[in-house]
Amino acid sequence: MGIYRKVGLNSVKLVENMVLVIIAIATVFAIGQEIVYIFKMGTVALADLLLLFIYLEVLAMVGNYIESGKLPVRMPLYIAIVALARYLILDMKGMDDWRILGIAMATLVLATTVLVIRWGQLKLPYPKPDED
Repeated sequence: MGIYRKVGLNSVKLVENMVLVIIAIATVFAIGQEIVYIFKMGTVALADLLLLFIYLEVLAMVGNYIESGKLPVRMPLYIAIVALARYLILDMKGMDDWRILGIAMATLVLATTVLVIRWGQLKLPYPKPDED
């Protein structure tokens, strides 16, 4: 491996790790803001809990990426499903029937996608690399 390629790869890894740390710090800060908001309001709504779950999934995704070096496609899909559910819960009263149906269909498509990906991982796994 050439020196330029090695320096380039190391630079990309450094930037990648810095961005992961920034995402983790920003997520923890957002969790703190949400907790302060909950205490100020003196009540916990379902939308607040779902938002905390979204933040938790983001942190789990960062941790998983740091551990394995891979970003599982299913994790962002889970986050999207929870985000759509939160959006539906928050704004349902102001939505027309078609918008509600559209969000429900999008959620169903995402959930089906998760199932198809999981099925594919179990039934059609990637071949193991040859170990030398």
